[in-house]
Amino acid sequence: MKTKILVVDDEADLELLIKQKFRRKIRENVYEFVFASNGQEALDCIREHPDMDVILSDINMPIMDGLTLLGKLPEANPVAKAVIVSAYGDMENIRLAMNRGAFDFICKPVDFNDLEVTVEKTAQQVRQLRDTLKAIQENNILRMYVDDTVLNFMGRPDFEKSLMVSETVEATVVFIDICGFTSLSEVLPPADIVTMLNTYFDQMVKEVIAQGGYIDKFMGDAVMAVFRDEFHLDRAIDAALAARAVVQANEFALPDGRTYRPQVSIGVNTGEMVSGNIGSASLKRLDYTVIGDTVNVSQRLQSAAQPGQIIITEATYQQVKESFHCQPLQEVSLKNKAQPVMIYEVVS
Repeated sequence: MKTKILVVDDEADLELLIKQKFRRKIRENVYEFVFASNGQEALDCIREHPDMDVILSDINMPIMDGLTLLGKLPEANPVAKAVIVSAYGDMENIRLAMNRGAFDFICKPVDFNDLEVTVEKTAQQVRQLRDTLKAIQENNILRMYVDDTVLNFMGRPDFEKSLMVSETVEATVVFIDICGFTSLSEVLPPADIVTMLNTYFDQMVKEVIAQGGYIDKFMGDAVMAVFRDEFHLDRAIDAALAARAVVQANEFALPDGRTYRPQVSIGVNTGEMVSGNIGSASLKRLDYTVIGDTVNVSQRLQSAAQPGQIIITEATYQQVKESFHCQPLQEVSLKNKAQPVMIYEVVS
């Protein structure tokens, strides 16, 4: 996939250097470069090229400088990522650039090997963001509102009968809970709580969608995700590992000076379950969801998990032991299970 890069700099020599250093990738159609001499020209280019991926921008330029350009970039192209390339590499300028949304910062004179690595890293982030946005648009489960067309369809005489159809499927369910999050309500304003929770949910959702799963529901400070089709178990565990890593990398300064670092506990279970619309047709409130023992066990495994743990049963372990590093823990008693269940932790 070709990466389109906008270089914004008033030094004419830089265009020649860029073309020389990246001539192979330009020739192979891996990179396409567009050039502008100031921030205003850059904005015009971005409007002409809505598929722009990466912006490499200087700070000190006539007409419009790089920091001003950063402030206008989200409105012009909310997906593209900007990397500042400047001789003004002092901490003040670096912080200003980062606070205005720069993805990275490179100091002049430019190390072109470092520049190439940075461009590829930035382009990868943009590709992932585009894929995530596309998946969210296509994923009906994540739609926040129902339009009039759907509501009118719900009023049809055959609606209730058609919605009550269910099927038995093989799938994997993942429960992800943010440990100890409820206690934050004692020390933080409600707006901060909601903002943090939505941030963590958004991070989880991106990892679930990246592995082809979908969000079944949000429950308080927990998420239930479902994976179906080929390799659903492997993809579910990959998503669980990624979600754990991204959420637990967060830090938040609490009013009392302590640092809050979120941890998650995760339960994963796979097997047969019933899929269908569950709820009240007369009330016209239904959830397209999965139910059954497999789903219940997944939630109970999450409850048995300690902060930072991803827990599976021995039966699941036997299916994934050649793909993932797991370690045995102990037998636990799960609700509605006559015998104790041996559980394993997925380490990596």
